[in-house]
Amino acid sequence: MLKHSNYYRNGADYRQGQQANFIDIKHTFGLRHISVGKWVTREESDIAANLVFDSLADLSQILQVPTELIGLRKTLNLLFGRGGQKGVQAHYSPTTRELALAKNAGAGALAHEFWHAFDHYIVDKAFDISSQRTRDNQASAFNLKYSCASDLWLKDVLLKPHALNDKLSALFKLVLLSGDGERPSQYVTNAISVDKQQGSYYFSKPTELMARAFEAAIESDGYLQNQYLVSGTMNRDTASEMIYPTLEHRKLIMASIADYFALLGEAFKQQKGV
Repeated sequence: MLKHSNYYRNGADYRQGQQANFIDIKHTFGLRHISVGKWVTREESDIAANLVFDSLADLSQILQVPTELIGLRKTLNLLFGRGGQKGVQAHYSPTTRELALAKNAGAGALAHEFWHAFDHYIVDKAFDISSQRTRDNQASAFNLKYSCASDLWLKDVLLKPHALNDKLSALFKLVLLSGDGERPSQYVTNAISVDKQQGSYYFSKPTELMARAFEAAIESDGYLQNQYLVSGTMNRDTASEMIYPTLEHRKLIMASIADYFALLGEAFKQQKGV
């Protein structure tokens, strides 16, 4: 029996009307491992499998990359209904490379958490980590292992010379800096203001800024809509306007994302011999 949910999406029927399962998801999207919580019922698992399968397929279509790339060369683990953080709908752990979706509250956060996973995964491909380690002490080198590319870019860690890294750097610059590259972007400035008001440091973290920019660009792009993949960035309220890029900024960000992932997808195909 095919299980349905009420989350809106307008993507293609990749499954041809068939019920998905988590084994399908692992192989289709090149994931390393998938684990489902023991308190997840068979019906909940069936519904979730369809939602996750369609969402990851939609994401690969939006980014125009092979589906196998989503698993980040079989380094990404997916947990459903287990391994998350209390009160958090979804979470990515760099220490275990696990993307965890809460059983009853993971909807709309998948794109955000995928970016966190990608931001962590791409570090040693994009940056000259070995040269950085020679300048750091042992503790800093250990922390570097769990850093994300957005953090290192702002710290001016040396990028490896490659066209892909040039495009990644251009994306970071577009999101985080002003047009002349001399000041933080308005998006960053707004996030800093929110953090100051709340007496915290969260919304203005480079990793969170990039994850919100990524999900917001995808939701406002209009190419595909999937409420399980991403939702909530288009809310018309002051809070959303302060923590997400403007619609004009999102268009530029989406174009830069598409430019980067198009080249990344081609490189992936060539290495796979596709």
